[in-house]
Amino acid sequence: MRNPFLGALLALTLVLAPPAGASTDAEAASAARATAKSTADHAAFKVLQQPFKSGPEVTRACLTCHTEAAKQVHKSKHWTWEFLNPETQQRLGKKHVINNFCTAVPSNYEFCTACHVGYGWKDEKFDFTSQENVDCLVCHDTTGTYRKVPGLAGHPPYKDMEFPPKSGRIAKAPDLGKVARAVGKSSRDTCGACHFLGGGGDAVKHGDLDTSLKKPGKYLDVHMAKDGLNFTCGTCHMTSGHDVPGSRYGVTVAKSDAARMHMRGRAEGNPATCESCHGDKPHKARQADRLNSHATKLACQTCHIPEFARAQPTKMKWDWSTAGKMDEKGKPFKLKDSSGHESYDSRKGDFSYESNVIPTYVWFNGEVQYTLRETKLDPSKVVEINRFEGSPDDGKSKVWPIKRFVGKQPYDIGNNQLVVFHTYGQDDSALWSNFNWDKAIEYGMREIGAEYSGKFAFVSTEMSWPITHMVAPKADALACRQCHAAPGRLDNVPGLYIPGRHGNALMDLAGWSLAGLTLLGVLGHGAGRIFASRKAKAREGEGK
Repeated sequence: MRNPFLGALLALTLVLAPPAGASTDAEAASAARATAKSTADHAAFKVLQQPFKSGPEVTRACLTCHTEAAKQVHKSKHWTWEFLNPETQQRLGKKHVINNFCTAVPSNYEFCTACHVGYGWKDEKFDFTSQENVDCLVCHDTTGTYRKVPGLAGHPPYKDMEFPPKSGRIAKAPDLGKVARAVGKSSRDTCGACHFLGGGGDAVKHGDLDTSLKKPGKYLDVHMAKDGLNFTCGTCHMTSGHDVPGSRYGVTVAKSDAARMHMRGRAEGNPATCESCHGDKPHKARQADRLNSHATKLACQTCHIPEFARAQPTKMKWDWSTAGKMDEKGKPFKLKDSSGHESYDSRKGDFSYESNVIPTYVWFNGEVQYTLRETKLDPSKVVEINRFEGSPDDGKSKVWPIKRFVGKQPYDIGNNQLVVFHTYGQDDSALWSNFNWDKAIEYGMREIGAEYSGKFAFVSTEMSWPITHMVAPKADALACRQCHAAPGRLDNVPGLYIPGRHGNALMDLAGWSLAGLTLLGVLGHGAGRIFASRKAKAREGEGK
């Protein structure tokens, strides 16, 4: 085995691949649908009537008409893989943040940049100013035949290749000319090729994004349902100049994000929020006032996404510290759980998957603090890869559902910092023979030019992911009793008053005492009236 990620990570690009020899009729129909509402038929453009040998050649042809497109992409998060948080001033992104899944992009560029919207990012010398390095097809393919392969630094295969190596499976080279002549708007398929399969496979990372959203039913997502509203990702993430709104690095929570986004000519706010369509008083039916009062403190997702991983299990734990066990022959091995997912891999450690997961609930005001590679950490405590800021008292927080992913990963004992380690390599024996952690870490830290003390251990980590997709039908939203009855969903959320659940003992005693005295007064008054009435009648009888 030449790569420690040749299992789930390398196979993920084949999930969306069509079977060998698939009919071109379906591809033609897809292209026809893509151009049905377009003002341009790309198949008629002379510049595209040629064979293309590489992705950059296609981009050069695209730029003859779309002269500003690559420049726009250059300014986007999809290109830079960076985000400067305006609140915290932390520079975030895949080059800066170490996660607790595959851990780090640096030193593993050729593998990880299969999900970059560019060609050729294999090391830190990548030319971010090159327009022809922009990959137009990865977002605009409508044939379903274009895909990238990890290990090729963002390029698709230009000739048929066995992939993963020694698997017997063939990754077919796409017909670049055919794909270019059938380009159209982005789709759930094109966005999902990376976002559904992040972290090593289908449904692994996010919990609320997986390939079931390619054709979901209403029970799974009321917005994206094929037999319902049929939203694409771009319906909410409305893009302008190739700038896609919405980011887990800077989640929008502000209550002022109301329906003004749909007022033409105004650009304030974030269209990728519930409020941008539904406003800050979303409930119109019976008990609307009561429900809308909840919306001032609870994110829409809290009630309307009652569980995540409702279609496919999602990974909830990754323990790198157990990696290195070998079988009786001294060879790496894998184990699977009852659902067929990997539960152990000698080169990656232990995993666990869960389905229909009840989220963790936290106060969240949109600010996220990250532990960067340079951050000094306390190994005696669980390291928060990211921390969602918020409180019940800051006036802008709401209770949000999150996926909390836990793991163990290596850190530098001498410097008390997380380490970058090399997971991808063509020569497996150089780094992973006998599972050599020292070589993998030394290589990774040397590649990024960082100091390493030479000693490592493992530290417990956790990472939070906002849950915001897979909105269930309103009939499946949380019922009152799920929070107001004991035990309730929000029991561990501090500073939250829930009628029927929370109260002050002295106030309760005073209230019940007043109620008791009132009842005694009413009973005494009633008894007095009855007694007086009977006495009056007795007097009337004596008078007669």
